Amino acid sequence: MHELFKWSRKWWPGVIPLVICWGIAAWTSTATVEADLAARSNAALKDTILDKRRIAVAGRDVTFAAEAFSEEGRQSAVASVEAVPGVRLVNDGTRLVPEAKPFVWSAERDVVRVTLTGSAPLPSSKGKLLEAARNTLGGVEVADQMSLARGAPPRFDSAALLLLDQIGKLKDGKITLTDTKVNLSGMARELGGREAIAAALRNLPEGYSVAANDIKAPPYIFQAYKDPVAVTLTLTGNVPDNNAHAGLVAAAGRKFFSEKVVDNLKASVGAPSGFANAVVPALGALSRLSTGTLVVTDREVKLSGDAFYDAAANQIRAGLGRDFPQGWQYKADISVKPAASPVDATVCQQLFTELLSKARIRFESGKADISADSVGLLDRLTETALRCPNATIEIAGHTDSDGDESANQALSERRAEAVMDYLVKAGLPATRFQAVGYGATQPLAGNDSEEGKAQNRRIDFVVK
Repeated sequence: MHELFKWSRKWWPGVIPLVICWGIAAWTSTATVEADLAARSNAALKDTILDKRRIAVAGRDVTFAAEAFSEEGRQSAVASVEAVPGVRLVNDGTRLVPEAKPFVWSAERDVVRVTLTGSAPLPSSKGKLLEAARNTLGGVEVADQMSLARGAPPRFDSAALLLLDQIGKLKDGKITLTDTKVNLSGMARELGGREAIAAALRNLPEGYSVAANDIKAPPYIFQAYKDPVAVTLTLTGNVPDNNAHAGLVAAAGRKFFSEKVVDNLKASVGAPSGFANAVVPALGALSRLSTGTLVVTDREVKLSGDAFYDAAANQIRAGLGRDFPQGWQYKADISVKPAASPVDATVCQQLFTELLSKARIRFESGKADISADSVGLLDRLTETALRCPNATIEIAGHTDSDGDESANQALSERRAEAVMDYLVKAGLPATRFQAVGYGATQPLAGNDSEEGKAQNRRIDFVVK
């Protein structure tokens, strides 16, 4: 017995390493099998669309959890794992992705980022939307708050991608897709953006429609500045189209007879209704100012500056907006420039001659009605008359030789009287003026050309 105990004491220490080696071998073999089954289970699912997929293996038993996008897809995924060679049992923890009713997706833009929220039908859809947002917005931060859900309407991806194209045209705002209905709100980044978005929405996939489009346009602004020092009229801002552009520049050229017109206008859609019909008379009012600024913002006209004399300031304040289309608002902030120093009769005549060498007082064809294009010139003539208070001035009317001689004589007289009336209404004494008509008896040029006839149709100021 003693010998056996001695022998066992020698044997036991050798068993311990053997047990350890056996344990390591068993554990290593099991771990290898489990890792292999996990890899093959994941490989079996590589073409299956799932969310939140998790594979855990214990021995040869697989615990499989995931969210599928259809019942058919869920069952197919479970079957794929069950078919993996070596798998003994699949603990099925799969379920369907939650369904969204209604199915809502939105993109919202603020000053720093675009945030995508709501539901996307598939991981690939979510990825496409994120990529499209980053490509469209070029450098703007894109925040992803989308979740995956079932219940998307057909052609969701196409509709959402088209709507993402529109978010780039917004300064700020939100576009929401609720099932197949689109709602938009916010401010367009540029003039024409609102119209461009509306045009793009006509390409929504079949079955989709716009429930509300509350996109607003940036203010539609037109500005004109009369600078007496540089002797310029500078036009900036927007006009509806090339035809309106040409028409407004031409109108400015007629009304501002001595200023160089600096044209910085650009054609932009989004002009308010009646734009040209408001801007043209507003330019006429600006032409009556020594220095001034005209700002047209949407349907609001603001005119500020200095008139040449008191009566002109009152007339401008009272008359601005009289010819505007219905619904337009206006404000006149008009002061009067300091009166210029008096001059003698000789200087007065030189000033009249200089002014009338730059432009003619125009009348309606065959009538004695003064053209609205001439009020700026008449105000300058009135200011000059105010500077020579002791001079008597003959207002001489002339015509070309077309038509009846007596009719031309009468027309020249009426036109001279119309100019005199303008000066008297400006506050000058009627006793200082004499309206005389000369008909066609004192031509400046031949009446055998249109250019010559135009020179002969005139009003002269003659200081006595």
